[in-house]
Amino acid sequence: MNKRPSSSAELGELLEDARQRTLGLVEDLDDSQLMGERLAIVNPLLWEIGHIAWFQEKWSLRHLRGEAPIRDRADSLYDSMAIPHDTRWDLPLFDRRDTLAYMRQVLDRVQEHLASSPNELSDDEIYFHLLPLFHEDMHAEAFSYTRQTLRYPSPTGVFGNNDEAVLGGPLAGDVEVAGGSFELGARPDSAFAFDNEKWAHTVVVAPFRIARAAVTQGEFAAFVDDGGYGQRQWWTEEGWEWRRREEAQHPVYWRQDGGRWQRRIYDQWTELEEHRAVVHMNWFEAEAYCRWAGRRLPTEAEWELAAGGPAKQTYPWGEESDADGRANLDGRHGGTVDVGALADGDSPFGCRQMMGNVWEWTADAFGPFPGFVADPYKEYSEPWFGDHKVLRGGCWVTRSRMLRNTWRNFYQPHRRDVWAGFRTCALDAS
Repeated sequence: MNKRPSSSAELGELLEDARQRTLGLVEDLDDSQLMGERLAIVNPLLWEIGHIAWFQEKWSLRHLRGEAPIRDRADSLYDSMAIPHDTRWDLPLFDRRDTLAYMRQVLDRVQEHLASSPNELSDDEIYFHLLPLFHEDMHAEAFSYTRQTLRYPSPTGVFGNNDEAVLGGPLAGDVEVAGGSFELGARPDSAFAFDNEKWAHTVVVAPFRIARAAVTQGEFAAFVDDGGYGQRQWWTEEGWEWRRREEAQHPVYWRQDGGRWQRRIYDQWTELEEHRAVVHMNWFEAEAYCRWAGRRLPTEAEWELAAGGPAKQTYPWGEESDADGRANLDGRHGGTVDVGALADGDSPFGCRQMMGNVWEWTADAFGPFPGFVADPYKEYSEPWFGDHKVLRGGCWVTRSRMLRNTWRNFYQPHRRDVWAGFRTCALDAS
């Protein structure tokens, strides 16, 4: 989001839109599916939708306005920093009806306050409404890959459909970036920024060459077919240990059928789409592919420079926030698209889909920028510094209102359930 909401009414509409997406991603599931399988990489969805309401209540009502808790037990059920992940299936959660009622009660209270507020909202009011909005958007994205992990059907009526308009084919080759001094991170005049983006600081970037597009399924299949998962020389020590422990021989959700690769999309199997970005990659797999291909992952600074150019555009295509026709976001195409599609979203250097389609792993560990100070939501960034890797750019289901070129996502390097892929850099700039 590169501009403040113009009124309390606009902010209220954004909150309702986020809630509609949240509910659309769970409403077709039965009670058993809402609890789901106990896995380390997912939450029970019944717990997670209650957590969304609790988080909004905590910041938009209790913190901002000093209100008393709406439900007496909510803190003991939904505080994600206080409740160990493995115990969330065992909690005496509200049932579906009561959870939905709690969600509606919280949002109605927020909307009442917005309706009675002047059109000119204070900085605090905007911040502590946008924080739960983006938090809900991030959880909605998690719901989409939780459904994938648990083999649930694609949610009906929530996402758009892939069509010929996004069959753009491959996009080979590199672009050259001269490098130089560059401001990495968000500037203080940003409409919204998380603490891990603060603040822009000068870094020096050496000249480099970066791929015009993300690695495709077809390109990654060549690595798999060459026995890449079984060859130690392509893997870091930690990556090889992960591969051995998981007995990984190919990407998750891939299988061979009659000698041809297929991949699972929700509960359906399809032939590999050769020109679409490879997805559900973890950092170890991305790094191993790069070594096999004689390439490397970009650094954060390289990625951000390639996406926004020396002028530091907000989006790869400029300052206009409308991503339609420029980026595969908001679930509008129902999944990933060919890496050659959506040329109108090219960055100043000619890189395509640096926003949307798949999150892109970078080489860097997630850490603070110089002078880091935690925002009021202290648990958002600081607890995860050091053992996570940075991803940039968003994916096909990410809400466009959240993103900008400075946005930093972060996951542990073994995670391959998320909608993540990668693009590569040449080993030298020549």
